[in-house]
Amino acid sequence: MIVSTAEETRALGAKIAGLLRAGDLVVLTGPLGAGKTTLVQGIGEGLKVRGPITSPTFVISRVHPSLGDGPPLVHVDAYRLGGSLEVDDLDLDASLGDSVTVVEWGEGLVEGLSDHHVEILIARRDDETREITIKDDLGRFSHFS
Repeated sequence: MIVSTAEETRALGAKIAGLLRAGDLVVLTGPLGAGKTTLVQGIGEGLKVRGPITSPTFVISRVHPSLGDGPPLVHVDAYRLGGSLEVDDLDLDASLGDSVTVVEWGEGLVEGLSDHHVEILIARRDDETREITIKDDLGRFSHFS
């Protein structure tokens, strides 16, 4: 999928949220400035969680409680983490079953937290649009490709 604006990225995030369930682990991959946090903002809107959704780069992890009866959103930025031992220190597995957990920069670090995860790759193109690819081994997101 190609998105051209931050608004389109957030709208895609809201659509993705419609398919997410408590217990889902989403791993976001892309370079600095690709739109990872913008996509999470849309996921937060779609899940109807308390915001605002901002980059958790310096606090590492934020929990956004649901404003309704849906799951909370756990938003993690693993950019500053040095490895899997530091991921273990976050105790993400303690809330994983009850929350939607989205990890920016988590590739190669967090996949072992769950038997299943959704991988979202964001690539910035020369024309400043973003190409977003969703990989999901359960097939819930197959219509997004």
